[in-house]
Amino acid sequence: MSQILKDRIRKDGKVLNERVLKVDSFLNHQVDPTLIMELGASFADHFRSSNVTKILTLEASGIHIAFATSIKLNVPFVYAKKRAASTQQGAGVYTAEVESFTRGLSSTISVSKDYLSSSDRILIIDDFLASGNAAIGLLSVAKQAGATVVGIGIAVEKSFQSGRDRLESEGIAVLSLARLKSMDVSS
Repeated sequence: MSQILKDRIRKDGKVLNERVLKVDSFLNHQVDPTLIMELGASFADHFRSSNVTKILTLEASGIHIAFATSIKLNVPFVYAKKRAASTQQGAGVYTAEVESFTRGLSSTISVSKDYLSSSDRILIIDDFLASGNAAIGLLSVAKQAGATVVGIGIAVEKSFQSGRDRLESEGIAVLSLARLKSMDVSS
């Protein structure tokens, strides 16, 4: 667990309601690079013995955390796009349907088949875990490639929601650097 992240959430996080924590002043809009590198180091230290060959994340809020982790592990990272580029169409991509918990929208994420393979040992990284939809979508993409998912690293987990249970029921190890038991607007 990352004390620096927990302290920053206490200091600058804003609970908008019992479902939404606003951390855009340091984590997912304006980004504190020192904090992000610390998160990357924490994930790298925890998963180093898993022989990760690639990191997989979802655009956009997971990219910088995946980047920091990839630097520390010295492996490439790939991000699933929420809108397929004109160069990324048809049979050349792995896809999954993902519903955004925060936005209430569904999108088809995609990753080029050129960048994931059955020889990969993938670490999935994301900023938040709530219901687990994003992570399940990324897990689906990795499975389509025949890759092995060695674990999932989450910056902030809303542990009062079902995400962790869904992932662990798939047999996936989850490391969350900050776990929120509840969110109260008055606190």
